[in-house]
Amino acid sequence: MTKIEDIRSELSVKIKNIDPLGKKLKFKLDDDIILIDGTSAENTISDADEEADCTIIMSKETYGKLQRNEIKPMMATLTGKIKIKGDLGLAKKLKQLT
Repeated sequence: MTKIEDIRSELSVKIKNIDPLGKKLKFKLDDDIILIDGTSAENTISDADEEADCTIIMSKETYGKLQRNEIKPMMATLTGKIKIKGDLGLAKKLKQLT
């Protein structure tokens, strides 16, 4: 199973390579939270459970499958493996993180 520490570490590298999102994006992976705050000069990552412009809910297993290209984001969303609340445009920017 994918570990939250590994996911945070991987994301913290990837978010440094993209422009600031301009908003907050929260992942809820099982019982763990990853918050990407793109409202400053650079994107930062934390485990703060606070309000976000977009929240993406999925299991760590689904996250791992997405990263390994075993499932497509649209199919995972349509089958209920991913739930998105809030700004869908922000969710679409996630392609930059793969």
